[in-house]
Amino acid sequence: MKEMIQTDKGSFYNFLTEGCRLCQQGAKMVLFITGTCDRGCFYCPLSEDRKRDTVYVNEKAVETDDDVLSEAYTMDALGTGITGGEPLLKKEKVIHYIELLKAEFGKEHHIHLYTSIAPSKETLEALASAGLDEIRFHPPQNMWHVLKGSAYEKAVKDAKDLDIEVGFELPSIKGVHELKDIINELGCFLNLNELEFSDNNAMELTERGFMLKNDISNAVEGSETFAREIAQYLPKMHFCSSRYKDAGQLRERLIRTAKQTARPFDEITEDGTLLYGSIKASDIEEVVSFLNEIGVPENMFEIGERAIELPGWFTEENAQELKECGFIPSVIERYPFKDGLVVEVIPL
Repeated sequence: MKEMIQTDKGSFYNFLTEGCRLCQQGAKMVLFITGTCDRGCFYCPLSEDRKRDTVYVNEKAVETDDDVLSEAYTMDALGTGITGGEPLLKKEKVIHYIELLKAEFGKEHHIHLYTSIAPSKETLEALASAGLDEIRFHPPQNMWHVLKGSAYEKAVKDAKDLDIEVGFELPSIKGVHELKDIINELGCFLNLNELEFSDNNAMELTERGFMLKNDISNAVEGSETFAREIAQYLPKMHFCSSRYKDAGQLRERLIRTAKQTARPFDEITEDGTLLYGSIKASDIEEVVSFLNEIGVPENMFEIGERAIELPGWFTEENAQELKECGFIPSVIERYPFKDGLVVEVIPL
């Protein structure tokens, strides 16, 4: 059995799929195919806003193929994770987007798929032909103890025959221990996610006696314990903590995006947000004249309708003079997307 590696954010593993490796780097784009699903899992964290038949790429609604490709370029994505809802309810869309991404970025653009369905061999052949690299099955909890001889066992074997990396991805809750024998027999991987409270599942979890792990996390008490109990039996296992998903994956993806989108005067923070200065005035041309007079290069500021954006250090160092001219200086922190959410505005 390979040694278990412990991360500083609570995750541990003795095996990582290529999809997980790229996710650790923040290099995986998330393609949400549909919010529709007929499983009704009590722990589903999906918000009511997402439970619609709408495609999203990362946080953005998709209207055209260009929306998907543009987001991939914006974050310099090395791969894509396809999820839902249940994406295989829209199988043709899944195949379309796999083909689209492979055609644009080449076969090295790694694509993995989450599904609660045990697909037929014909469906798996279509997915493999399109270029799917990895598939992660999520059977319903009431089947975990009877996977032997089930459609999921056949789907795993069929996927392996098609050279698709295959395994199971499940919440780490009571019952996962029952999967160890079938996983070892099949030689596939197991990814366990720390169960979390969300707005959508909080009532269901509370009614079943689940409790918060602590006051600073949405993680469920005891979820990690179930993962540690099964870890000793599996050679291909990964536990992804709530803290890692929040502080690790998202942060790395933001930093990666920021490096692609930052302007010459933007400062990238350690959390992947952008810091820059802002000067508001009733007459923007007066601010432009002021900047020209003191020799600020044109590539170091950007003119908007209501404000000029430029290095944060400049507004801080010249705040007093700017205010004496009747201008309103501040420092702004926002997410590194087009029209990204503003995290904080600091008046000077």
